[in-house]
Amino acid sequence: MNNNPFVRPMKKNGFWHRAFDLYYEGFRNMTLGKTLWAIILIKLFIIFVVLKIFFFPNYISERATDGKESEFVADQMIKRAE
Repeated sequence: MNNNPFVRPMKKNGFWHRAFDLYYEGFRNMTLGKTLWAIILIKLFIIFVVLKIFFFPNYISERATDGKESEFVADQMIKRAE
């Protein structure tokens, strides 16, 4: 046993430990859930990476000169507000 007064024993009944334990044990014992999580992660990858590359080009970098991006955005906002 450690007699150092500055070292406290770790509480195993704390809220954060119990919450972590709940999720850790739940994910560890999954069978079908692992497959579903894999499908969810693949879909998120497709949505945020693949679609961004092919369908949402970087409009500002294509039309503004280097170093003048903020002026381009300001001009576009003023034109659209009028």
